[in-house]
Amino acid sequence: MDVVISDLQADDRDHWELLYRAYADFYQVPMSQEIMDEVWSWIHDQQQSFYGKIAKDGSGEALGMMHFRAMPSPLRGSHVGFLDDLFVKPEFRGKGVVDALFEELDLTAKAHGWPFVRWITADDNYRGQAVYDKLAEKTKWLTYQMPIKHQG
Repeated sequence: MDVVISDLQADDRDHWELLYRAYADFYQVPMSQEIMDEVWSWIHDQQQSFYGKIAKDGSGEALGMMHFRAMPSPLRGSHVGFLDDLFVKPEFRGKGVVDALFEELDLTAKAHGWPFVRWITADDNYRGQAVYDKLAEKTKWLTYQMPIKHQG
């Protein structure tokens, strides 16, 4: 399969919205137009170190997308990459789309001088983990999330 990876452009908005909503549905996270508009603005804000890529086939059909960003690493005194979101349409999984997305991520990370890209995934995302185990090293770090009690 011919897969073309590119930066998200203004005319990709409809394709991106469908992919991003499907990604949110996969993780059972409610999605609103307000959230979509905010994330889209981050992608196109030159002041943000936040990036979006889209995968398409030769005919222009959207196959998948990813979001990633620069993340300060105080122990290193430099930035590293952080992959926030990755989604490939189910019917195109196992056909090289994710490999093409990760290849582009590797090239982008190198261009930014990031020594690595880190990400998290759900502990029950077994299919994703099978791919990640081939592409990356599993770290020893566990992830915690503290809800903020003293809001507004």
